[in-house]
Amino acid sequence: MSRVLIYLGKFAHMVLGFLAASLAASAFLNVIFLGVAGVIAPEIPVEVAHGSLVFSIPFVALFVAYFTLVPAVVVMLLAELLGKRDWLFYALAGGFVALVFIGFAYRSGDGGFAYRDPLLPVSIIGSGLIGGIAYWFVTGRFAGTWRDQPPTSPAP
Repeated sequence: MSRVLIYLGKFAHMVLGFLAASLAASAFLNVIFLGVAGVIAPEIPVEVAHGSLVFSIPFVALFVAYFTLVPAVVVMLLAELLGKRDWLFYALAGGFVALVFIGFAYRSGDGGFAYRDPLLPVSIIGSGLIGGIAYWFVTGRFAGTWRDQPPTSPAP
């Protein structure tokens, strides 16, 4: 029974790490695109900029989590099975997940999503790198530890 609790705890920890990665990637995208659009300028009050970020970061994080769930789960399970605990692995894995998203999202047909500006894919890959580092910070440092813990036996 205690082994099941270890697995459930690890699963909850992975979900928490994915949530943190989605929020970090969303924050990166918001700051990049607000800077590109020129919204954050000296004449705009700080309260207005902060208020919009408080709403838009969690809102965009929902889309980030939705579109990257499947490739991220594959990477998370692979990292857990291999016991990878290096921050660089998670940063590159986040970039890989972003590349998979770009590959699925790019369509060069009528009515499809075809980006013309090179800033868009670079920003998405950068957000994947930031998300991977955030996942490492929350969960990745403890990858594979579920195998090291012996199950505890109940007290007599």
